[in-house]
Amino acid sequence: MINAVSCGGIVIFRGKILVLYKNFKGRYEGWVLPKGTVEQGEEFTDTALREVREESGARATIMKYIGTSHYTFEVPEGEVDKQVHWYLMMGSSYYSKPQWEEYFIDSGYYKYHEAYHLLKFTNERQILEKGYSTYMEMKKSGLWVPQK
Repeated sequence: MINAVSCGGIVIFRGKILVLYKNFKGRYEGWVLPKGTVEQGEEFTDTALREVREESGARATIMKYIGTSHYTFEVPEGEVDKQVHWYLMMGSSYYSKPQWEEYFIDSGYYKYHEAYHLLKFTNERQILEKGYSTYMEMKKSGLWVPQK
């Protein structure tokens, strides 16, 4: 078994959620949240912010740690056991530019119910549900404000 750790972000700007559309060589890969692999010596928060920026072009600020998702998949070398650490982030604008080198061909900010139904993977829908609920609680409590 191959262990892998990634970090990602639920990026929200003015109530809308950032999602990315991946299409590998004309094959539908689905809509996903931005995430990626932790590099040697990198802090999880740094990975999450870097991956959001690289995959979507979006600038964001971490507001809160949301939790982890966990799944396995097969590669030619064997089974990968993947753990993803998720952070709730405040986007700085609606700007996004999908990273073509990683086969992201579209990106954008969508209302919660739209983003939820666009997401391909159940574990990402579950973490979005948790993240959006946290966002609503923070907003209601006056805690959804940019950090200085």
